Amino acid sequence: MKFFLDTADVKSIQKWAETGLVDGVTTNPTHLSKEGGDPKKKIKEIISILPKGDVSVEVTEQKPEAVYKQALAIAKISKNISVKIPCHIDYYPVIGKLAKEGVSINVTLVFTAIQAAMMARLGVHYVSPFIGRLEDIDVDGMQLLPEMREIFDLYGFKTEILAASLRSVLHVRDAMLAGADVLTLPIALFEKMVQHPLTDRGIEMFNADWKKLGVKQFP
Repeated sequence: MKFFLDTADVKSIQKWAETGLVDGVTTNPTHLSKEGGDPKKKIKEIISILPKGDVSVEVTEQKPEAVYKQALAIAKISKNISVKIPCHIDYYPVIGKLAKEGVSINVTLVFTAIQAAMMARLGVHYVSPFIGRLEDIDVDGMQLLPEMREIFDLYGFKTEILAASLRSVLHVRDAMLAGADVLTLPIALFEKMVQHPLTDRGIEMFNADWKKLGVKQFP
């Protein structure tokens, strides 16, 4: 299981990369627009922080021919890059062609196990089911993950399940239990996930009790 950060915030990526828990980053046009500046430069900064990580960068073109050309150009930025392409029928031929040519593809906006299976058949590196967005329309988004896991294992698909649009610590736990290969998390959720008030309270209690001994140096 791997953790990715769902952001383009370089400072936050640097901070959490130092923990050794971050295996990659997923960006999208919204993230890059929020940060401003030259998006290509921003991507290179992120890669420099995680030279062995995986950085997903999404296409912005819409016509299939343009998506294909842009995907190749994005992939050339670094060997660390996975190109994000939406799971839309118009792009299926492009996705299959790029996968055969060795481009690492992260198919995004996946909402059914059947969509995921079709992308796995095309040989993509990742499929990204959007759990929270399904729940926005009153669908049990988390149920999608065990369905995908069962299908992928049954047919021996090598494509990795990248759980996206996770919005709570419970989502994170359930995605782990469902067998997701990768979890991509917004910074706020990552920070919440690694903290617990009882841990903080326990440290305070131990520190207070130790001070009662009046020991100047130990051991």
